[in-house]
Amino acid sequence: MARIIKRVGPFAMQYRDPTFEALVRSIVSQQLSTTVARVIFGRLAAAMRGREMTPENILRLRVTTMRKLGLSGQKTEYIRSLARHAQDGLLPFESLVDLDDEAVIELLVQVKGVGVWTAHMFLMFGLRRPNVLAVGDLGVRQAIQRAYGLAEMPNAAEVERIAKGWRPHCSAACWYLWRSLENGGEI
Repeated sequence: MARIIKRVGPFAMQYRDPTFEALVRSIVSQQLSTTVARVIFGRLAAAMRGREMTPENILRLRVTTMRKLGLSGQKTEYIRSLARHAQDGLLPFESLVDLDDEAVIELLVQVKGVGVWTAHMFLMFGLRRPNVLAVGDLGVRQAIQRAYGLAEMPNAAEVERIAKGWRPHCSAACWYLWRSLENGGEI
């Protein structure tokens, strides 16, 4: 990790407020490159036509409109499910900051399409939790494989074992691992 930190430079994670919109952005980003996710989310934000991205405004969009923006049928369903959960008070964004990481994950994964990966991203980038280890993130696993010279990509248990020394700064370690893959990923 020291070589990665030296090469990447100062820590500069960009955070977002822990809002409904931030969680929508995480759903849009699932299994997409950063560039593609940014484009599709930008289209979704533009479809709000100057209105705030709220559960009510998402539910006002037609499914066909959301699909034309580049969202898959599944992601459209997931975002609409999230909107219904938030609208019904089942996901109280204003109180998530007061819950521990496990409680936040437990609440979030009740929403169809929100899994542990999405919950980890929300914890890191929305709630700014310092010790989140994204064991299921492909980029984190690829970067660990390269940095540690592993023959195969590590599974979740191996990531946990390797990361023991990173605690309580696993979120920063993940950020550095992601950055290490940029520009060809030379260490």
